[in-house]
Amino acid sequence: MSPGGVPGAGRPASVSFGEPERWPRPFARRTRGQVVAAAVCLVLGTGLIGGAVTGAWLADGPEGPGTRHAFAVAGDLWHEVPVDQLFPPTVQGRGAGPGEADRVWTRIAVAPDSGCKGAFDALLTRALAPVGCERLLRATYTDATQSHVTTVGLLFTEADAAGMEALARRFERERLDRRGDLMPLPYAAKDTAAEGFGPGQRASWAISVLTDAPVVVYAVSGWADGRTVDEPQPAEDAMRSGATTAPAQAGLGHEARGLADRFERALRQRAGTPTERPS
Repeated sequence: MSPGGVPGAGRPASVSFGEPERWPRPFARRTRGQVVAAAVCLVLGTGLIGGAVTGAWLADGPEGPGTRHAFAVAGDLWHEVPVDQLFPPTVQGRGAGPGEADRVWTRIAVAPDSGCKGAFDALLTRALAPVGCERLLRATYTDATQSHVTTVGLLFTEADAAGMEALARRFERERLDRRGDLMPLPYAAKDTAAEGFGPGQRASWAISVLTDAPVVVYAVSGWADGRTVDEPQPAEDAMRSGATTAPAQAGLGHEARGLADRFERALRQRAGTPTERPS
């Protein structure tokens, strides 16, 4: 069988020397040894073909080539990829701002990798509990004008693909990603533009529960001057045309969604996920 071919798709070429073979040959003229050898070859060949098919299914999974492998690779990224690659010093956001304006974000702080204890408000902790917490990585960025600050989080879970699918369905069904009492917490680092970025300064946010990786990606944005926000708004609502809330007018929904999308895309690329499924 040629590489990538299908068993039985073509006939082997026949090379003869001297008198042409008569096919099929009379069975009676074969020796006992020839018959036994032919039977053994048939059994071995069938076993090898069956083993190859089974091996390919185990490696790729029924979802598609490489799906299972990519899911596992994504779960290991937190301890295999350097922090400057997971959280680049600068992130380009072409067309990520209001009116498809370009954005550039600069990293100003990286939190030590940790567990999830105390990292989320109580209700969000409860909502994420079914998938567990393997590791939480966070970094905070500011925009080019240093007017806005945005914390990006990568929650590496302990769940398998079925667990992530179940959580994603629940978030979508109950619209948990739009509830103001389920906003992620920011990471406020001392002696940076995000020093005053606390719970009361959260203005807009985005949460994506991935189904092709054991990761929850989120981003939460606010003003760098530490002002409090009376009406936080989920990124999708703040990005709508005609939205008049303060976060919408300042483009803070675009800040949160723009960064979350780019980190989600970069994670998939590093894991080698073959397709980007809706999160």
